[in-house]
Amino acid sequence: IERGVSEEKLARALNVDIKRIKTKRSLLDGVCPEVAEMLKDKSVDTEVFAVLRKMKPMRQIEAVELMVAMNNFTARYAQALLAATRREDLARPGRPKNIRGLTAEQIARMEREMEGLEREFKAVAAGYGDTVLNLVVASSYVSQLIGNPRVIRYLERHHREILTEFQAIVAVTSLEESVSTRSEEQAFLG
Repeated sequence: IERGVSEEKLARALNVDIKRIKTKRSLLDGVCPEVAEMLKDKSVDTEVFAVLRKMKPMRQIEAVELMVAMNNFTARYAQALLAATRREDLARPGRPKNIRGLTAEQIARMEREMEGLEREFKAVAAGYGDTVLNLVVASSYVSQLIGNPRVIRYLERHHREILTEFQAIVAVTSLEESVSTRSEEQAFLG
């Protein structure tokens, strides 16, 4: 299209409906570039973009971050995020939000609840890195402990259930590390 090929000719050549080409051409109109970048390798329902256009750019980014975190790119989820969006974060704040089946009071309650959930989500996400680091350090220590034959003999005689749990912790951590390593190798080679 950018090189001068008409939409009709392109539709015939690709054997698709011309409406589909027109829809795809304008799919990202009104969607901020950061959102387009975040969604470029995701399978996203095309209706999601129409919903995102109803939000200001910063809210689009927040909504897509939640979609990515939840791995949910459906129009229904986007509609729920729109319903929970404060009026001042809408592209047209003067327009009332019309969401089928919801009263203005229900929408206002959803907005308040969504703000609380977003704060909680961000707090959990912020602490996630520290938690994972602590887990890795603890797991490494437990691995060293059960690598010592004297410790294993003692635990086998006096605390078999603790030994079993320690072995499970080390096994899970080893499995996660091997999966992570394989993923990194595939990304490097792929």
